[in-house]
Amino acid sequence: MVVAHHETRGHKMRHTNQQTTTKTLQDMERSITRRHLVTLTFLKEEKDAAGKKTGRLIEDVRSMELYDIRTTRAGHLILKGMDRATGEARTVRVDRLRAYTCHRMAFVLTRPEATTPAGAVIVVRSPAQLIARELGRDYLPRTAANRDTATLAA
Repeated sequence: MVVAHHETRGHKMRHTNQQTTTKTLQDMERSITRRHLVTLTFLKEEKDAAGKKTGRLIEDVRSMELYDIRTTRAGHLILKGMDRATGEARTVRVDRLRAYTCHRMAFVLTRPEATTPAGAVIVVRSPAQLIARELGRDYLPRTAANRDTATLAA
């Protein structure tokens, strides 16, 4: 008897349209905490030969070592992780996630250090500092303020 890959050894493929987003996020957080591999099936924007997004969504499957769940400025939940196939960091929008399988395989890739846009390494020394950085990220100005553009509150 041949068993489909996603059903082997107790690993079950979960379809996100058959469960709540909360359940999906709980499973992703558990994989992050336990440092276990996850295989994700998701929709991503297709790119043309020049690398420009076409606006068309295509299905992709990746095995990833997740390390973070974030909310973008646009309000989308994203999963951040290392792609096992390329060894590179990748993000996946939770609303485009179609299915996933949580494995018991441990992480093997080295994840990049968190950096600022300028490329400097961020050193977080306490949970309070981490929370302050995360909150601050949402309130940073999108353009630099200078003497001509800044207004002062009276």
